[in-house]
Amino acid sequence: MKPIRLVNGFLTVGLWTLVSRLLGFVRDIMIAAYLGTGPVAEAFLVAFSLPNMFRRFFAEGAFNMAFVPMFAKKLEGDDDAQKFAQDAFMGMIVVLTLFTIIGIFLMPALVYMMASGFYGDDRFQLAVEYGRLTFPYIIFISLAAMISGVLNATGRFMAAAAAPALLNIVFIGAILFSALMGRPASDALGMGMDEMLGLHVGSSLALSVPVGGIAQMALVWWAAKRAGFPLTFSRPRWTPELKRLAIIAGPAALAGGVVQINLIVGRQVASFFEGAVAWLNYADRLYQLPLGVVGIAIGIVLLPDLSRRLRAGDTAGGRDAFNRACEFSLALTIPAAVALLVIPVPLVSVLFQRGAFDANDTLNTALAVAAYGVGLPAFVLQKAMQPLFFAREDTKRPFYYAIAALIINAGFAIGLSPVIGFIAAALGTTFAGWGTVALLWWGARNMGEAASFDDRFKRRFWRMLAASALMGATLWIAATIMTPLFAIATVRYAALAILIGIGIVSYFGFGALVGAFRLSEFKRAMRR
Repeated sequence: MKPIRLVNGFLTVGLWTLVSRLLGFVRDIMIAAYLGTGPVAEAFLVAFSLPNMFRRFFAEGAFNMAFVPMFAKKLEGDDDAQKFAQDAFMGMIVVLTLFTIIGIFLMPALVYMMASGFYGDDRFQLAVEYGRLTFPYIIFISLAAMISGVLNATGRFMAAAAAPALLNIVFIGAILFSALMGRPASDALGMGMDEMLGLHVGSSLALSVPVGGIAQMALVWWAAKRAGFPLTFSRPRWTPELKRLAIIAGPAALAGGVVQINLIVGRQVASFFEGAVAWLNYADRLYQLPLGVVGIAIGIVLLPDLSRRLRAGDTAGGRDAFNRACEFSLALTIPAAVALLVIPVPLVSVLFQRGAFDANDTLNTALAVAAYGVGLPAFVLQKAMQPLFFAREDTKRPFYYAIAALIINAGFAIGLSPVIGFIAAALGTTFAGWGTVALLWWGARNMGEAASFDDRFKRRFWRMLAASALMGATLWIAATIMTPLFAIATVRYAALAILIGIGIVSYFGFGALVGAFRLSEFKRAMRR
């Protein structure tokens, strides 16, 4: 994959991810308006996090990190890639079905594992009920992630990148439908309107989760069939290649498990502070926007490309792909991190403060946004550096680094929470992210030229920092002047759009001025 095609792949995945994340914002704005940070909101967020946690463990983490390089190398070597994908598909169906049945049965234990602070109040039972409704999602979304790996390895990124948008569309439809049906029901049952409406919205959201998973799986399955990889139901077989896949995926599964334990640590800490689970979730949505648009795109496109280059012995091409991935990701995420640090309150107040979401929720969520913003470049660099290991089928060292990150995260989150409260969970995540980057860089030092930074990256990196600092100063001045506008309902959205526009224009202007990048490179990739 030539550098321009590599950037084109990043943009394809990134733009579709942006569409999905924007729809996710609409979804979360509606959840915040109807549920705020109350018990129904926290119960649903914990219940939805359970299948998502295991999805990352089974599919997007361990399985795909092992499956994509093996599948990409089979494509490069003209091996029977279709047969390998079919066997993996059926193997996942068997394992995931059994796991889902067990998870539904053990749901009270899983909820306690995620949020023991809920135990003894209404949130716990609600989270158990919602968890049993949402948990089958893991089957459909994990299969969708596996099929997406097939598409990504063949250079077809659009369907896999577009699929997550379907889940958010289903969510938005569920909220609108339940809000419409919930109002007359609350009157008929004699319950408080807000209370009954919240329960309707929460139940509808939980039911819509597996429906959204089915829609996502159907889209990528259809795309894979059109690409020449029809995956059908057949008799499961334990082949030598699946055994090798399991051996390679084992350490990655353990690493994925450690990463998920990091998430559990943060959520456990937050569950002991009323409203904190929701504050961290809404903050997570804001920093996940640039992370999803850039970081996920980098990881999806770079891994199969590096795997093919290693198979072909193209060390110089691999180095160029790695450097351009790091350069592209930092060019977009360093200014995003600065923006999250400088203007978190305007972002949160305009996007979320309405209905059940009040000013106190805004301030706490903005604090979490700033804490996550410090770690944003680290989270993206991880996506660019991990393929250096996974493309070589090295899943052991990332596991060891994940263990170290877990210790860092737990130390900060648990140790500091009695002193600084719920924000310790966000800071633990950020410090663990930077610790992981340091360990990945240290581990890649013996990989030779392919894992080294070239002169172009070194020259541009410092200029990106300078352009981002100048943009941050510009944003701070503009936000200070525009503060009264963010409280006026009729102009607040336009004011925020103008503020973001000032940030974008100033960054690209300063960046072009100091030589951080060339605008023509972005224009050329966009045209392609």
